[in-house]
Amino acid sequence: MDDSARHIVDLYQRHATAWDQVRRANTRGFQSELAWLQRFRQLMGAGRQVLDLGCGGAEPLASYLIEHGCELTGVDSSNALLELCRQRHGEQRWIHADMRDLALGEDFAGILAWNSLFHLAPDDQRAMFAVFERHARPGCALMFTSGPAAGEAIGEFEGEALYHASLDPGEYCTLLDTHGFEVVRHVSEDPDCCGFTVWLARGLDY
Repeated sequence: MDDSARHIVDLYQRHATAWDQVRRANTRGFQSELAWLQRFRQLMGAGRQVLDLGCGGAEPLASYLIEHGCELTGVDSSNALLELCRQRHGEQRWIHADMRDLALGEDFAGILAWNSLFHLAPDDQRAMFAVFERHARPGCALMFTSGPAAGEAIGEFEGEALYHASLDPGEYCTLLDTHGFEVVRHVSEDPDCCGFTVWLARGLDY
């Protein structure tokens, strides 16, 4: 595991404002994400409660979901980003926590880990599927992004190393199945969504 994996939380805390500005400015990128958000909402059905893991500053994904009637519980390890969430959507719930340790004792109609799960080291990603399972109600919509193949990739933000990792697609399928989810749609390096590799799964009804 590259050493930069240990510094993700600190990086987003130090550069919260810069990250939020970049994210909000990328309106073209967000337009390409809308189709997946719409699929996520459709899979939720009448459910409204969404757990957003790695919610950032709430812009633009959480804001979109809120505007479409969802009730957000946003979780992030950066207090600076959560303060932006509270300024923008004070009526929603924002929790400062490490998603790897999350145990809210609640279940949700939708769980989102968009561009957040892939910042975790491989073993931490494997453990996250138990976190998904214990927060999912029957029929829950789960959506997350990963890399296209197993491995690590080190990007850069504000001059610092930015860690990414992915499991093999077959292992994601196994983990989803083991923890009570079925794959609804999976696109590797989606050309219509910024080249993201996206997983949309549904919790089993039991």
